Amino acid sequence: MKEIKFNFEDLKVYQKALDFVDITYKATENFPKNEDYALSSQFRRASISIALNIAEGSGDSNAQFNRFLNISNGSIKECVVCSTIAKRLNYLSDEDDYNNRLLLEELSKMTSSLQKYLKSNNTNN
Repeated sequence: MKEIKFNFEDLKVYQKALDFVDITYKATENFPKNEDYALSSQFRRASISIALNIAEGSGDSNAQFNRFLNISNGSIKECVVCSTIAKRLNYLSDEDDYNNRLLLEELSKMTSSLQKYLKSNNTNN
């Protein structure tokens, strides 16, 4: 069967966002059960939001895509806070929190670079 692919799936920032979703799901599996509808859920939803907003904004005008990338950046910050809280509660090791921060920093830089590119390329506005 032929693979059906959407353009946004080729974006490295989207692929990295999906990688972070995988990491978040794996990490939150080890959180206490009482966090299922609290921190685990929030962390997962925030990580998913990064990828969803990249996908949703792509293909729109540059201004609209930029707006969705801003939302993704907000979700990146939300994930930083979730990771910090998880570390403080001893749900994540210092190393896991550090690795999360490295990936989130990379995602933040990638979305910011894409926003700069979109602003410099005003042909789609």
